[in-house]
Amino acid sequence: MTEGRLHSIETMGLVDGPGIRTVFFLQGCPLRCTYCHNPDSQTMFSKKQITPEEVVKTALRYKPYYKRSGGGVTFSGGEPLLQGEFLVETLKLLKEAGINTAIDTSGYGDERYYKEILKLVDVVILDIKHFNNEGYKSITGKSKQRFNKFLSYLDDFHGTIWLRHVMVPSITDNKESIYSLFNEISYLADKIDRFEILPYHRLGIEKYEALNMEYKLKDVPEMDKKKAKEYENLINRLLDKERERTKITKEII
Repeated sequence: MTEGRLHSIETMGLVDGPGIRTVFFLQGCPLRCTYCHNPDSQTMFSKKQITPEEVVKTALRYKPYYKRSGGGVTFSGGEPLLQGEFLVETLKLLKEAGINTAIDTSGYGDERYYKEILKLVDVVILDIKHFNNEGYKSITGKSKQRFNKFLSYLDDFHGTIWLRHVMVPSITDNKESIYSLFNEISYLADKIDRFEILPYHRLGIEKYEALNMEYKLKDVPEMDKKKAKEYENLINRLLDKERERTKITKEII
């Protein structure tokens, strides 16, 4: 029997996918993002274990809320793709129970399970850290190659895609970065339901102090929310134009 390593559960999540959702935060992440607000979820060590059957049992308690709101179950982290085998088994049971499924991911996991996972999820919430390898590595400590690999699997994905980007002052808070981000994902425009810019905040600093870990962005101010919203509107306008261009091209053909 496969067990998942669990960090925590949120029973009435409102931002991790459509509707009201039960969010299972899985333990472990291969990235070390400079702005990570859950550093305690990074290692694979966890005192909590959970089986696919236990996930479904928990989810079924809230199924009436899912039906009324269009919600379901979301797997977040940490990085849920790091526990691919557990994810596949659990997603199968959730689909059999008629429950909407989503993964909130950085696209950095075990490639062996990508195809099967993407057949079983309705929504992919993908966090784009940076648009080039140098910037990606400075933020996460890892090469962008494995993220690019996951991105390529979305070509054949038939569900809904939400994209997110944490905007940090002096790193990607400029138009050049927005256009570069757009160029990277424009070919998926028809599948992208929304693109959210999340303003960088400093709410996780206390956790780093408690864990005796260095917080590398301690001298960086929080992102201005109004400015972040302007950039979010810009990239969504670009995506709308790309959808319209694609539609016209298809009509001509």
